[in-house]
Amino acid sequence: MTIPLPGVPLPDHAALLATLADLGYTDVWTSEVAGTDAFTPLALASAWSPGLRLGTAIVPVFTRGPALLAMQAATLAEAAPGRFALGIGASSPVVVGDWNAVPFERPYERSRDVLRFLRAALAGELVDGDFDTFAVRRFRLERAPAVPPKLLLAGLRGRMLRLAAAEADGAILNWLSVEDVATARAELAAAPEGFEVAARIFVCPTADAEEARATGRRLIAAYLTVPAYAAFHRWLGRGEALKPMWDAWAAGDRKGALAAIPDEVVDALIVHGPAARCREHVRRYAAAGVTTPVIALLPTRELAAGGAPALLDTLRQLGARS
Repeated sequence: MTIPLPGVPLPDHAALLATLADLGYTDVWTSEVAGTDAFTPLALASAWSPGLRLGTAIVPVFTRGPALLAMQAATLAEAAPGRFALGIGASSPVVVGDWNAVPFERPYERSRDVLRFLRAALAGELVDGDFDTFAVRRFRLERAPAVPPKLLLAGLRGRMLRLAAAEADGAILNWLSVEDVATARAELAAAPEGFEVAARIFVCPTADAEEARATGRRLIAAYLTVPAYAAFHRWLGRGEALKPMWDAWAAGDRKGALAAIPDEVVDALIVHGPAARCREHVRRYAAAGVTTPVIALLPTRELAAGGAPALLDTLRQLGARS
């Protein structure tokens, strides 16, 4: 499950997180866009629910210096030994450049270099040398974790996915359908045994298809107009289906862009319907080769009206033990 949950203040997560393992959830994962940072909710979860695994999907490789990123990862790995996976990725020009004032340059090379730096630093090694995109002089963690975290790399297309297969412990996928998993997994064919494939899956648990599709269209327009995601979906074969959206968006017609997204694209990328049907849809991702399906719960009118009891009931119905 992705945390924080929508509409729930961080302090109120304590009781919810304490129940997740009993409902069949194994992990909680965070993201880092414009809400919470990736590490703080997991630090809280490490204390509130000591049986859950913790993961980031993702921490951008540009927005922290390499040493600070290593220190934050090492701190959480020490707090939750053997339970933390660090997912990193390039993020986007908006998050990196527009919001954090860092040039978004050579994302593949930066991701590769940060991955290699973290592998050495989190093992307690002295890092002293030049990488292609930065240089580090005589850095060693003072508190290297006894159990270094697994390192996962986010990838959308072949080159980054092949880098993950070659040098990371796992890959992180995003914004893909069940049928798309095979395309991504083909690029991971050289990965070793035990390689993790995590995917964030957007779940809108409502029987109101119109509401779910409206929510899905807003998300799709926000994300898949980003150049990297647009290229990803062209690569997946959705270029023709999404071209009207891209054209309207480029022309400044936001309403037209939303209207141009076909129902079949929304239904492929957003899991929606009654909670039990959503749970079965998520299981299809696992059957297709996603080893860690990470639900991102989307808000609905029913959840907003029902408050904490409705949220807990939904989590129960989506859980593996339902």
